[in-house]
Amino acid sequence: MANPLADLQNQISDTLKRYQHRVDYLAIRLEASEGTDIFLRGIQKTPHADHHIETLSEDVSLGGQVRACYKGGWGFSSFNRLSQLGDRVEEAVTAARLVGCEQTELAPIPILTDICQLPLTGTNPREIDLKQKKDLCDRYIEELLSISPRIATTSVRYSDCAKRLLIATSEGSFIDQSWIDLEMRFAATARDGETVQTGRETSGSRRGYEDMTDLDKQVKSAAERAVEALELPGVRGGTYPVVIDPILSGLFVHEAFGHLSEADMAYENPDLLEVMTLGRRFGGEDLQIFDGAAPQGHRGSYCYDDEATPATTTQLIENGVLVGRLHSRETAGRLGEAATGNARCLDYQHSPIVRMTNTWIGRGTTPVDQLCAGIEEGVYARNWLGGMTNGEMFTFSAGEAWMIRNGELGEKVRDVTLSGNVFQTLADIEAIGDDFYWDESGGCGKGGQNGLPVGCGGPSLRINNVVVGGEA
Repeated sequence: MANPLADLQNQISDTLKRYQHRVDYLAIRLEASEGTDIFLRGIQKTPHADHHIETLSEDVSLGGQVRACYKGGWGFSSFNRLSQLGDRVEEAVTAARLVGCEQTELAPIPILTDICQLPLTGTNPREIDLKQKKDLCDRYIEELLSISPRIATTSVRYSDCAKRLLIATSEGSFIDQSWIDLEMRFAATARDGETVQTGRETSGSRRGYEDMTDLDKQVKSAAERAVEALELPGVRGGTYPVVIDPILSGLFVHEAFGHLSEADMAYENPDLLEVMTLGRRFGGEDLQIFDGAAPQGHRGSYCYDDEATPATTTQLIENGVLVGRLHSRETAGRLGEAATGNARCLDYQHSPIVRMTNTWIGRGTTPVDQLCAGIEEGVYARNWLGGMTNGEMFTFSAGEAWMIRNGELGEKVRDVTLSGNVFQTLADIEAIGDDFYWDESGGCGKGGQNGLPVGCGGPSLRINNVVVGGEA
């Protein structure tokens, strides 16, 4: 990627010196990015399948943001012309002074100057031409459509992005950070009369373009599941013991528990803050939950967050007890806790807010092949189709599911949704498997900032008393 941010350190430093005396805190974040976005849609037609391009683009973006804090009040301004830097700083400073009326409380962090480029282990996707990427999408569309004539529609989305950030603060930090991110999404919808079923797969990487070129098995599996589900019986709704695979465990810990651990959620909701009291027990002695950008190689990994706070690993639950939460500098300062490096923004047009990075449940000790033992009637669910959370309540749709009969996998079923209260569900975890898997497919949404790369991980879990939606 070209370097449009070169030689800006002196200009940024001079601007900060000119204005920092008017506020308690001032930060400038500049961003240069370039990327590819391809979206193809396939339709099954007689006698031939057809597909067409919805999106085929190469994007270049350059912009910045200014954040100023004065007496606890924040001013924010964004721009996409570097020549506007001085004017935008003036705007942010003026806004902060207009709204500030309390006290600025920012948790302390190390003041550092650093250059950090997250390493690739494979080919930089920016070195691959657009036609080659489009040909890859064509291949996957053809594979989806070829599985069965009952595949009605398909879609493939490819995206890559190279991003470089400069973050400078009035305290003296200056961070130069860059990385590459890739993602592909696949969907196939099968139809038989009025019956419609969908299979989905997503894959992400920060390692190299090769990770996107060998997904044929995954792609075909999405279409095969959609076709197979047309013939499956629906699950009988009820409350069951449930065993979930590591992908669903990762989704659960991110969506159902992780968002409740973001300190701005608790800070703005006194009732939730009371529920999320440190020291409260939520699960058994073997339950460990973490979040952190420090582990390398995952989609939620980085060296510094968007406030120049060094990346950390934060243990949220230790031996079943809540021991930590995720912070920006402001939420940490307000609650008298340490900053955790979780202030993130989607791009320069958005202000950093508290976000997860890589969130995971620690590996357990129960052999995976024993998780179903002793269950007379239950459900085994793997992978995911979708889901939603509302506060402490969650509902997830499984990508595949089987009934458990007398400790063994029985017939396959469809339309399985898993619902519950996250706190009760954590308490109802009966066993934690000795397996573990990282799911790099995540794109998190919060506060209008959707698609922020994250990682999720975990082992298989056995959970009692899960509400399973299905047929009456």
